[in-house]
Amino acid sequence: MRMNKVKVLITLMIGTSMAAIDSSIVNVSLPVIQRKFGVEVDEVSLVITAYMITFLLFIPLTNWFKNRIGYYYLYIVSIILFTLGSLLCSLSGSLTMLVLARVVQAIGGGAIAPVSLGILSESFPEKERGSAIGWWGIGNVMGPALGPTLGGVLTQYLGWESIFYVNIPIGVVAVAMAVRYLGFLKAWPRYTPPFDIKGYVLFVGFVVLLQWTLTSAGASHGFLSWQFIGGVLVTLLLFRLFILSARRPQPLLDLSVFRIAGFNRAFIIVAIRSLALFGGMFFLPFLLQGLLGYTEIESALLILPNALIMLVTRPAAGKMADKGMIRNISLAGILLVSASFFLFARIHIGTTIWFIILAMLVRGLGISFLIAPVSTALLNSVERSQTATATSLNSLMLQLGGSVGIAISGAMHSYIYNHYLQRGYNTQLAEHFALQDGFLFTAVLILLALIPAAKLPQRAEKPLRDKEALG
Repeated sequence: MRMNKVKVLITLMIGTSMAAIDSSIVNVSLPVIQRKFGVEVDEVSLVITAYMITFLLFIPLTNWFKNRIGYYYLYIVSIILFTLGSLLCSLSGSLTMLVLARVVQAIGGGAIAPVSLGILSESFPEKERGSAIGWWGIGNVMGPALGPTLGGVLTQYLGWESIFYVNIPIGVVAVAMAVRYLGFLKAWPRYTPPFDIKGYVLFVGFVVLLQWTLTSAGASHGFLSWQFIGGVLVTLLLFRLFILSARRPQPLLDLSVFRIAGFNRAFIIVAIRSLALFGGMFFLPFLLQGLLGYTEIESALLILPNALIMLVTRPAAGKMADKGMIRNISLAGILLVSASFFLFARIHIGTTIWFIILAMLVRGLGISFLIAPVSTALLNSVERSQTATATSLNSLMLQLGGSVGIAISGAMHSYIYNHYLQRGYNTQLAEHFALQDGFLFTAVLILLALIPAAKLPQRAEKPLRDKEALG
């Protein structure tokens, strides 16, 4: 079966956007879900973090499953599981049920992004890869961008349950198109590698303990408590043991890609970007609906310009990356994203709608410039045989960074809010300053990505050899 590039790209975009929407469609609905179940902010954040943690725990299994059953069946099964999880979410009658349903949803969603990116990377020639990633990224990035708008409209008019129903028809279409247009993947070779049980157990322990340390130990006992310090030390130990286990034959993840300088630079940018974007955007619904008093749909419409500017500029960023502007576009993207969070920090009661829209436009443009070029540099720095590992690690860092970013943001918000209350500020001012400080922290954090970005290549470079690799 011959491959139709356009139809393959559209098929991958639909599946990826469906999974990507759920990384943000819940955000605008969090205050509504919080009131519905009568829980605190840190408790309702589990609706997001449980999804992200499960998502990233499944990502390391992607390469193993790909070798065992192939890209074709892995992609289709993942979409089916994700769609089933969405149905269970919409039927949840308690926060616990909703969190468990999100876990099921994430088991399917964990493979969709890395598998689709792997298919794209191995199907398109290198000279077309940047443009292909740019178009594919419309689904990967427009999902999170449009999610809040779609979530706000659905929540206000049809209830929060409807934000999960929307995935069901999309899932059906995604499966049908995959069956129709991805059949050529059946001919790709498969292998039967052994499963690295020890490596996976160490990885799960590291991720779960990291999340507990940041959300429970730090928030409940303080960042100088023995619980937090002990959690950090054990987390680092498990991480070290996982790294050592990866040196054995056929490890869970082939970490040899970290010997490649170009991969490391792009990967560090992905890590910082994930921490900043997910963590900083966690505050937006509470800023717009909580402090400023906008309704769900008003909040969604205010976030919409962020999505629209990405729709226009994302493919262009991919083309510019192919034409030899990877480094410059990435640097510009980092500066624009940082500037947007400085603008968010200036928003207060009485701020005009146009100022908020400006901040959203700056953020959207910055993200467009930041994602496609970095993804292109990351994938073109590795050999074809390392593509599946590179895409898995890219998706893994997106989710891990996002989960850690949200956990840090939630804990930091509670700490700063209580600090201002203890100083005698009223609840409204305390909330305002807590949000403001959170945005300022995010604006400074994303600037750290300028260091590795300054060393990115301008053009997509060939895989680095040993003499160019890090030791």
